[in-house]
Amino acid sequence: MSSATASGTVDSRMDIHQILDYLPHRYPILLVDRVLDVVPGERITGLKNVSVNEPFFPGHYPHHPVMPGVLIVEAMAQTAAILAFKTMGSKPDDKSVYYFVGIDNARFKKPVGPGDQLVIDVALQANKRGIWKFSATAKVDGQVAAEADLICAVRPTP
Repeated sequence: MSSATASGTVDSRMDIHQILDYLPHRYPILLVDRVLDVVPGERITGLKNVSVNEPFFPGHYPHHPVMPGVLIVEAMAQTAAILAFKTMGSKPDDKSVYYFVGIDNARFKKPVGPGDQLVIDVALQANKRGIWKFSATAKVDGQVAAEADLICAVRPTP
């Protein structure tokens, strides 16, 4: 949560406890460990620490563990959701659902494995009538691992 520090600067970092307030996801599908920076209405940088203990690694693949691309995209979408909620000035509740509704231009450039730190940059492109469009990039050691354009929607709970 952003707050003014003693020096007067704005702290835009979020720890896992604050992230849990902004995402309804929980283990094993919560894929954002920390927010390094967020500017509501503009951009966010999130972090996913990829551990050998992730539940998908025993089956993907036992001889050469690789994080599934669909989960990298999900991590980008979760990071985008935090940006959307921060931009709206609200938190998820049981009256609405934040849906991931589209992926365009997804590209996977580098495998992500145990011990990697996924740094996720998301920029807000548009928000019209509850439809949010973002561009997202996930990097490991400064190299692009994946990128995609994401479309999300906030809708009332059925």
